[in-house]
Amino acid sequence: MRPLPSPWVMGALTRVFSGYIALTYKTLRWTREGQEIAARVQAEALASGSGAILALWHSRVPVGPATWPQGPDKPEIRVLVSQSRDGEFIARVIARLGLPSIRGSSLKKTADTSKNKGGEQAFRDMVKWVKDGGAMAITPDGPRGPVEVMQKGAIALARVSGAPVLFVGVAVHPCIRLKTWDRTIIPLPFAKAAMVWDGPVHAGREDDPDALVETWGARLSAVSRRAEAIVGETAPKD
Repeated sequence: MRPLPSPWVMGALTRVFSGYIALTYKTLRWTREGQEIAARVQAEALASGSGAILALWHSRVPVGPATWPQGPDKPEIRVLVSQSRDGEFIARVIARLGLPSIRGSSLKKTADTSKNKGGEQAFRDMVKWVKDGGAMAITPDGPRGPVEVMQKGAIALARVSGAPVLFVGVAVHPCIRLKTWDRTIIPLPFAKAAMVWDGPVHAGREDDPDALVETWGARLSAVSRRAEAIVGETAPKD
């Protein structure tokens, strides 16, 4: 893993980028579809203390905080962020936007526990948080892909916690697409933006995780394509 920049550089980059994102959010022209789905799940989770899980693809991370702003009308949310160098930057930025994180990568099938990068502890922390009534945001193809290929972390969390899962597709046009593995989108001021919700779904202990990976991944990609269609954005082919 590449060394982190100096604390001063990291702090300066965090302030600049979080400030840009916060200001840009205020100028975005949103279209929302299925917002009532999210509102209903949020209200039920608050009333029952059952928690909730939010899934969006990793490329949408810079716009993700706009999907679940903290407030008294919904469960408080945490974001799963990897312990990588890039994850440290993301965690600092979203913290300045009002979203605390739980650090750790998705659990991987490996005999070498050192490669889990805190995944086991992060999973325990997420289960406790959701069972205590909180919401958890996960990018199920993160932190390194493949792009829009769902891993089993969100399914495992849903099975253990019993919480409902919401899918949200987000798109912005025009936007900047970074040359990262997932072509992360950076919103531009006054852009058109779309947020499309689907769900909720549940995962029981009797359900086949491999089947859920396919169906849940397809539904999350479908709302992402719908959001792109609304704003006139085309997903990159590479």
